[in-house]
Amino acid sequence: MSQAELIQHIPRLRRYARALARDAARADDLVQDTLERALAKLDLWRPDSDLRAWLFTLMHNLFVNQMRSPSNQPLCELDEANDVPVSGGQMEALVVRDIHAALAKLPPEQREVMLLVGLEQFAYADAARILGVPPGTVMSRLSRARERMRQMLEGQQVTKLQVVK
Repeated sequence: MSQAELIQHIPRLRRYARALARDAARADDLVQDTLERALAKLDLWRPDSDLRAWLFTLMHNLFVNQMRSPSNQPLCELDEANDVPVSGGQMEALVVRDIHAALAKLPPEQREVMLLVGLEQFAYADAARILGVPPGTVMSRLSRARERMRQMLEGQQVTKLQVVK
């Protein structure tokens, strides 16, 4: 892996980190930690594998570990007025804001799948490998995430799911 190959993945890593952390500073720290880990664990990367998927896996695992850390502080809420890009039209900006807000309200497992498959365009199998879950789990989480997003964007009351053990 060359430095140029690593650098070309930074914009996508930043976008995914920003969506996970929901805070620009924490996202930048997560990208830096991911790149640092990638360079330290370079001997574990297989040249015949997808570098982007490997980097996203490293980032996901780092994020999960940080969230489990007892020193972890609550996630910052998005300051939607400052984080939503505004194009020329107000209506488009409002739609983007609503989608962004609905995405932020999804449970983390559903948001991760929505971002990997919907935004980053990973195949189900690749997303499953990154998240460490079976492909069927990715498909069901994506289906639930899409349905919840649809309900939120249509202004419907979203029902809470019960956890069954």
